[in-house]
Amino acid sequence: MRTLPAALAAFLLAVPLHGTPAVPLHGTPASPDRPPAPAPGTATALRTTIPGTATALNAATATALNTAADAFDTATAVGLDAATPDIAAGHAPSLSVETHAAASGSTTAQSVVSDNVTAQSVTSGNVTAQSVTSGSTTARAGVSLRTVSQALAEVPCPKPKIAKPSAPPRPTPPAEVAEDMTVGGQALATHGLVVPEGSASPPALTATTWLVADLGTGEVLGACGPHVHQTPASVQKMLLAATAIDQLDPARKMTVTRGDLDIEPGSSAVGLVVGGTYSISTLWLGLMLNSGNDAANALARLAGGGGTDGLRKTVAAMNAKAAALGARQTHAVTPSGLDGKGQFTSAYDLALIARVCFANADFRKYVLTKTAQMPAQKKPKAGGFQFQNENKLIYNYPGALGGKTGFTDLARHSYVGAATRNGRTLVATVLGAEARPLRGWEQGAALLDWGFSLPAGASVGKLVTPEEVAAAAEASSATPESTSAGGGGEAVQAAHPSGPTGLTVVAAVSVAATLTAIPLLLLLTQRRQRRRQSPPHQRPSA
Repeated sequence: MRTLPAALAAFLLAVPLHGTPAVPLHGTPASPDRPPAPAPGTATALRTTIPGTATALNAATATALNTAADAFDTATAVGLDAATPDIAAGHAPSLSVETHAAASGSTTAQSVVSDNVTAQSVTSGNVTAQSVTSGSTTARAGVSLRTVSQALAEVPCPKPKIAKPSAPPRPTPPAEVAEDMTVGGQALATHGLVVPEGSASPPALTATTWLVADLGTGEVLGACGPHVHQTPASVQKMLLAATAIDQLDPARKMTVTRGDLDIEPGSSAVGLVVGGTYSISTLWLGLMLNSGNDAANALARLAGGGGTDGLRKTVAAMNAKAAALGARQTHAVTPSGLDGKGQFTSAYDLALIARVCFANADFRKYVLTKTAQMPAQKKPKAGGFQFQNENKLIYNYPGALGGKTGFTDLARHSYVGAATRNGRTLVATVLGAEARPLRGWEQGAALLDWGFSLPAGASVGKLVTPEEVAAAAEASSATPESTSAGGGGEAVQAAHPSGPTGLTVVAAVSVAATLTAIPLLLLLTQRRQRRRQSPPHQRPSA
């Protein structure tokens, strides 16, 4: 059990709320000529009578305050981290530290909301700290900053009950930028669930983050942590396709170099041989059907000019492409998605990338191809062979358009899949998933089913367009003083600033209550809880 520093406890008690005099926690209230009486026993409840209303405030000792603080700690650790930059910058986000004021006249009492659980009844021993609402009036004090206010009150994503897998520790992501979290709409700035009001519950998945979007309208139908940084694995090959597929003539022939086969031992390869001659279209098929990392290197080298630095140039172009699409959580280090330090993406970013890919006729043809032939080679001598599409969606889901699978020990399972039904084309993106009880493509299929079940027009945000991103960048460069470090945020936010979900948004602002909450938040941010997960050995596809 943590003990609050004396100075902080004194601060919490000293700041009056809405004109209410500060009262000591223990014993008899102090007066100029009489010191406070010591607190007897475990705790002493202080009862204040307000004219016309009996508002009971059972105040625990410092232990009860600590218990209330512990209730905060049940909130999402990432949410606390997201709050920290805003606090440091001088903002006072409510998070879900929504201050419920039990108002009678000018007297208020406080309670704390932690991860959708109201800590109105926080028990320490036999003492319960409660806030009591007089009549039916409850005032909520705090700051309505949606990008951060969801951090503790966000709705958890549905998850199946499974045994903890064993996996390497997740890499530490870059610091979140509040503006980047709102790309596509304010409602998307959450680490939890965001779905249309009144919609059916989405499927319970092991995926850490996911998103469903309409590729025709650009509407985001629902998501779980859409802007949370994740490791991509082989779904990053779609960014390579979005960057290079229009640059390379599919009929062009190329010769494989030794550097093209410089891939992680044991990772997926389509079977290219040094000195072998292949068409560009064969390389794309090897990339998309068999997740060939050798094909990824060859394509990246060629798209970058064919020299020894061609691959590096293409990776730089991939990052430029991501930025142009508004994919702000995406940073590529390898063209294949094989793990690299600082390599991240997000469920939202993958949907932006998928929209570009599925707009390309060659890409659509490749990802729907079920089998392809690798040609035999004379020098060096190598026999030809057939390889097949590893994306099970195209064999099992009516209307499937294809997509991409991915896996590394670090990233876990990732997946992007699209399908058409009744004139609508949806895409599902999945990151950080386990293979049981549903495999990656099955989780994508479940999300597609859920998305198709929603009525047309259901939305929680939108996929920004490259034109909107360009306009935002232009506006940002024209008036740099009016934008934040991310630049042009307003132009790339959706027209759904307050649309969906069941999240509480604080409306009333109370300076005193906010000042009271800040020190407690600062203390709590130091208690970040880290979760480690981990699983069986599998061949990395990326």
